[in-house]
Amino acid sequence: MDFRAALNNQLAESEIEETRVVTCPNCGAQTEYSSDTHAAECPFCATPVVTDTGAHRHIKPRGLLPFLLDERQARDAMTDWLGRLWFAPGGVQEYARKGRAMNGIYVPYWTFDADTKSRYSGQRGNDYYESRVVVRNGKKRTVRIRKTRWRAARGQVARFFDDVLVLASQSLPKKYTDGLEPWDLSELEPYNPEYLAGFRAEGYQVELADGFVQARDYMDRMILRDVKYDIGGDRQRVSNVDTQVRDITFKHVLLPVWLAAYKYRGRTFRFVVNGRTGRVQGQRPYSAIKIAIAVILGAIIAMGVGYVIATSQ
Repeated sequence: MDFRAALNNQLAESEIEETRVVTCPNCGAQTEYSSDTHAAECPFCATPVVTDTGAHRHIKPRGLLPFLLDERQARDAMTDWLGRLWFAPGGVQEYARKGRAMNGIYVPYWTFDADTKSRYSGQRGNDYYESRVVVRNGKKRTVRIRKTRWRAARGQVARFFDDVLVLASQSLPKKYTDGLEPWDLSELEPYNPEYLAGFRAEGYQVELADGFVQARDYMDRMILRDVKYDIGGDRQRVSNVDTQVRDITFKHVLLPVWLAAYKYRGRTFRFVVNGRTGRVQGQRPYSAIKIAIAVILGAIIAMGVGYVIATSQ
């Protein structure tokens, strides 16, 4: 869809939908619920919520990646991941293995396409070496000293960006969702509400304009890399980059995530699983008892090694 038209509220009415959204009072997640649901639990933090009749108008999703993993496969992936963590409390592992059902959530993202052309100015540095005699510890030595010869550089680079992915949710830490990548966006299916049957869908909290700010930051980093490659040489200095961005389009897409929020001894632990690849991210739980035992064992081993060394001398 056309980015400028969306910013100017010029999208066709068919591109807008209205859904019943509940906002969690604890974590702020906005989750869609059916009209016959009046009380539920927030899938992001396990806080009880009472649903209301609040309606949310938003840009309709254009694409969706269907779930490939069922709940059992997602739980197996999560418990395997927990099992590989040192010092994780056994109670969390056991609770995760036998606890309540995981929630299948379609998490909102924006994707952006854009055509860019950038003019730049800077300097290209070529290294060379000079030999010099130095005195160290009373002895003369010949060392090679690197120097750089700089010359002005100007040019132009162009890049078309396809499907720059930006998280449109604020309910999950970005480091978790980044850790679920990569997503096979080439397998996106046209949006159909039937895919949501049996799952939850989260409403986007990052507005389109703010999403493009994040996308543009990524584009600028890639353009800077292109500029340095174009300058060449051993080193580069970039003083100015002037970029023209054209033909900006976007999609609102939904990506599948299995989510578990477990409350254990007064703390909430959250784990997310890529609903297609099984990649897992989450809060790393620690067991103070296991850490204390490890420290004691380490001290005993160190004392034993020290004793052996001392008696062998």
